[in-house]
Amino acid sequence: MIEGLLEKVKKNLILSHDEDDQLLENYIKAAVNYAESYQHIPNGTYLEKDMPPTTEQAIVMLASHFYESRDGSTGGFFADSVQAGRQVWDTVNMLLRLDREWLV
Repeated sequence: MIEGLLEKVKKNLILSHDEDDQLLENYIKAAVNYAESYQHIPNGTYLEKDMPPTTEQAIVMLASHFYESRDGSTGGFFADSVQAGRQVWDTVNMLLRLDREWLV
């Protein structure tokens, strides 16, 4: 289930205001969609089924990355390099791979 992800993303970003909640919810939806696609599971699976902790962490990281680098030019608030952005994607994909459906 994707309940509670907004608060987890906000904690990860150290955000205490509600002004960007709608934006964050859109990033969370995009991250969940990416996770389901990457894991080869049907779209909407995590609306009905509990999410493994590794997948949840990947989604929190990816939604946070989308928020921090929304101008498309940096790897996030703390690192303005292409390598930092690449590291986020590598880590997210590694976490998602742990729960991937490997059926052919």
